[in-house]
Amino acid sequence: MKRFTIVATAFALLASASFASAEETKSGLQAGELVGPFYVTKLAGAEDDGVSVGKNLCYRCKNGGRPQVMVFTRSSNENVLKLVKELDKAIPKNSRKQLRAFVNYLGDDKGSAKADAEKLAKSSKAKNVPFVLPNEFENGPDDYGINPKAEVTVILAEGGKVQANHAAASAKDLSVEAVIADLAKILQ
Repeated sequence: MKRFTIVATAFALLASASFASAEETKSGLQAGELVGPFYVTKLAGAEDDGVSVGKNLCYRCKNGGRPQVMVFTRSSNENVLKLVKELDKAIPKNSRKQLRAFVNYLGDDKGSAKADAEKLAKSSKAKNVPFVLPNEFENGPDDYGINPKAEVTVILAEGGKVQANHAAASAKDLSVEAVIADLAKILQ
């Protein structure tokens, strides 16, 4: 009986640790929630989207109800780079569905976040994805609930509603494949 109690206690501790870990990486709007407007400054990328570098605008509004992927990142990790490259390829492949994406770089310091976003844009060589700095650059728009402990939050929306959300406390743990697989949810 003692052994059963020890095993049960150990299992309960493990389960609660996993739950706490999952809680830490919950970030951003969740499926079914509405995506509201927020303003950003375009820093680089998507030269043909009609928005000049330095312009302050609401990309989410510009994209309207079209299928869109909003990436909020504090990292230029290889997984983030891979995600940007995959999205850059997906946009022209899904031009009939009018797929859009944009990368919001976050950080404690506005100058550093801007510089890091520009480096990510350059290293990704993305032609179809704009890189932006949100006006609320520390943690993104207040009403989006971006977790300050999440290095990456990806929100996939269509028709003004979130269809899928992926968040990772560490960019190395982001499943790029899962994000790309979820494009099907917004390209119906």
